[in-house]
Amino acid sequence: MKKVPVPETILAMATERGADKTICPSEVARALFDTDWRKHMDEVRQAAIVLQQDGKVLITQKGIPVEVNHLKGPIRIKIV
Repeated sequence: MKKVPVPETILAMATERGADKTICPSEVARALFDTDWRKHMDEVRQAAIVLQQDGKVLITQKGIPVEVNHLKGPIRIKIV
């Protein structure tokens, strides 16, 4: 079974959720990594940061877009 890369999964899940809603990084980690998903949270967050820098997603905290240099705490990911 071929594993789908993290960035593609983020984009697919965020697109499916729709432009007016967000996804949680843990949803992506759970979809890709089953029982050991917590170990992959940093990988998912880093992929989301790159996608935001590429203009493909928006990272928010408490509904407000945030700069990726200042991420601390829970984030949500939204398709652009």
